Amino acid sequence: TDCLGYALAEDVVAPWSLPNFDNSSMDGYAVLAADVAGATADSPATLEVIGDLAAGFSTDTPVRPGTAIRIMTGAPMPPSATAVVPVERTDGAMGTVSIRESVDEGAFIRRAGDDVTAGDVVVRAGTMITSRQIAVIAAIGAAEVRVHRRPHIGVLSTGSELVDPGTPLESGQIVDSNSYLLVAACTEAGATAVRLPRVLDDDDAFRAAIDSAARTCDLILTSGGVSMGAYDTVKAVLSTLGTVDFIKIAMQPGMPQGCGRVSVEGRTVPIITLPGNPVSSYVSFENFVRPAIRTMLGADVIDRPDRMATMTEGMQSPGNKRQYARGRLDRMQGTVTPVGGQGSHVVGGLAQANCLLVIDEGVSSVAAGDSVRVIECGE
Repeated sequence: TDCLGYALAEDVVAPWSLPNFDNSSMDGYAVLAADVAGATADSPATLEVIGDLAAGFSTDTPVRPGTAIRIMTGAPMPPSATAVVPVERTDGAMGTVSIRESVDEGAFIRRAGDDVTAGDVVVRAGTMITSRQIAVIAAIGAAEVRVHRRPHIGVLSTGSELVDPGTPLESGQIVDSNSYLLVAACTEAGATAVRLPRVLDDDDAFRAAIDSAARTCDLILTSGGVSMGAYDTVKAVLSTLGTVDFIKIAMQPGMPQGCGRVSVEGRTVPIITLPGNPVSSYVSFENFVRPAIRTMLGADVIDRPDRMATMTEGMQSPGNKRQYARGRLDRMQGTVTPVGGQGSHVVGGLAQANCLLVIDEGVSSVAAGDSVRVIECGE
């Protein structure tokens, strides 16, 4: 169970078949199908019960014509038996049993290898392990499996205006939601994430925070301070290193982005810097950070599932950018409705959304009834 949520690093191969022996799928009686052919409630077949077989035990006693062995679900089929009659179709007796219905040959027998054949790959490398994969890993006797380590991500919010939740707000202050958002998003993606101490708009303090994070983290994630403002500390400090690129991307929200590497004492760590508005930060995470985390995890599925859906109402979009609007997808109806305001600060609308509604660059509006691509983000 320790491998739950990890990506498998190598194929898991079955050393034996599942089932690895023919066994009964019902509580009942192992018989020769020919002995009960034509049996009915009015004219039952009567057989001598010569044994009683529970799961976990086997027998060398063959079923001969005119005989039956009482058998429990999962018990190995006795020699010569060609079918199982469920106990519900009998009088359930020992000594002599009355069979009230006929069965075909092979009825209620689980054949060896019906599920898995020895040598089959039961879980492929790159699979994110869930309870379903754990079941088959245990069933084929793999006491341990090799998995990719979860990346350790440090999340850092910057801004002198930020305070922690629970702190009384003074004029001009806002509660830091980004770091909590990003730690949760990293965790949902499969990483381990830690919220680093918040940093004021101070170059020296930010530089010290980055140096500290680079000693222990596999990836550093920042939010805020990447625009063109006079106090955009992240951009000011990291630009001097020459190893981080800051660019503008034709998307809304989330135009200012940065990525590169930082080094401390010979250790080089990737860093991704996201914009400070919370919705911009989230959309940027989904587009650029989540795929990176999934790649670091070794997962074979990198991207969120997407699909086409029908707009229930129209909306405008900047024609020169790709818009990632927040929407509510009705999976049963195949429709999507924009939710909340579409501003980059509107976290209430973000909380209502279960998808990102993608309107491509070059498109300035979509109407009700139009088909659009949506990226599913869960409930």
